[in-house]
Amino acid sequence: MLALQSDLHGNHLLSALPHDEWQALAPHLELVRLRAEQLLYDSGQRIHHVYFPTTAVVSMLYMMENGGSVEVAAVGREGMTGVPVLTGGEAMPNRVQVQYAGFAYRMSAQALRLHFARSECMQRLMLLYMHALLTQIAQMAACNRHHSLNKQLCRWLLIEVDRVGSYELAVTQQLISEMLGVRREGVTEAAGKLHREGLIHHSRGHIRVLDRKGLEASACECYGLVKREFDRLLPHQHRPARPEVCTFGRPEDEAICRLTPLHSPFI
Repeated sequence: MLALQSDLHGNHLLSALPHDEWQALAPHLELVRLRAEQLLYDSGQRIHHVYFPTTAVVSMLYMMENGGSVEVAAVGREGMTGVPVLTGGEAMPNRVQVQYAGFAYRMSAQALRLHFARSECMQRLMLLYMHALLTQIAQMAACNRHHSLNKQLCRWLLIEVDRVGSYELAVTQQLISEMLGVRREGVTEAAGKLHREGLIHHSRGHIRVLDRKGLEASACECYGLVKREFDRLLPHQHRPARPEVCTFGRPEDEAICRLTPLHSPFI
């Protein structure tokens, strides 16, 4: 077992909690290492634990009867897995597996339910996160249906850069094809085009983003829409050094726990 770290800035939801909220959660959190392609939940599987990624990135995948898959959301340091436990559900409707190896805080689903039930601050934070996550899922569905593979690839790369926190991505074209639900040959062609335009450099198992602004200009509107929604609902917060109160969208005179905005969860 890895020791629990005192620096919570690795996960934006945990770092958004005020000191007393964190103190209540800390005994239930375990820092764990997640392996690439590790299956956290399969479709229909009961949720026993939730995960708050710090350096890992997790994919929510819908599986087709023919064995194909498509990513409907990526969860990194801005969020958590196992959201259905907060809405009365006990099982995942889709597969959730690790896309990038790294670390996450693990917590039992029962402990999270109990804390969620008695903490108004936690309720507001998690409901805002669920709103943002649903926006991402809905927008990805529209993107997969209406936008070209080139634009989808730009959008996907930008999201991955944000989640990982680096312009260096250890990804294969096979992985990207599985995430986008397309043929590998299509990804090869689209990545080659971005390479020739000087937006990325790609080699076997590795992509480096060279021109973020150019990539944003080439992406569809889906990336910007989802980013703005996360920024609006969940500006990156940090845990104050002493108990305070934060607002989560309320007028300041109705605050229950004030949080200090720092950076977007996408930066």
